[in-house]
Amino acid sequence: MRRWQPDRVEELLRHRLFALERHHLAAGDDRREAMVLRAPDWVNVIPLLPGGEVVLVRQWRFGIAAPTLEIPGGMVEGESERAAAERELREETGYLARCWRRLGEVHPNPAFLTNRCGTWLATDLEWAGEPRGDGEEEIEVVLRTLGEIPTLIASGEITHALVIAAFHHLALQPERCAP
Repeated sequence: MRRWQPDRVEELLRHRLFALERHHLAAGDDRREAMVLRAPDWVNVIPLLPGGEVVLVRQWRFGIAAPTLEIPGGMVEGESERAAAERELREETGYLARCWRRLGEVHPNPAFLTNRCGTWLATDLEWAGEPRGDGEEEIEVVLRTLGEIPTLIASGEITHALVIAAFHHLALQPERCAP
């Protein structure tokens, strides 16, 4: 497999969520162009209540112009991935967690995205007050049992690929976390 190296990179657009770049690539004498979205890393959290309920969020997603049922998550904004997971859990659900365990990571779409998404399990949850959001989100908190998740995925109620991947990571490592 040849390794394609950038000869030149043009930034076409910069937004707080990503930068769109045109990469002019070379592998030996061959040349090609690729569009790349340079994005910050993301984080997802599977929050589990003591009774086995998962704290989910329903929010509007502009890309599909519809609401989705998801787990809390978002961008890593200059902090550690764990700190971002803690912030997102509090902002989107109103919960804090005493126990955390990293389950794994995925590349959301390595064809054109540069980032990774880490998944965390949060247990020993404590209610800290109403969700604050980040000022741009409209979120409804929804509780479902962990046992319902496969049915929610199979029925199409949960369709977000990163959420499905997160629950797969949990199925591979079902042990709870330690403080």
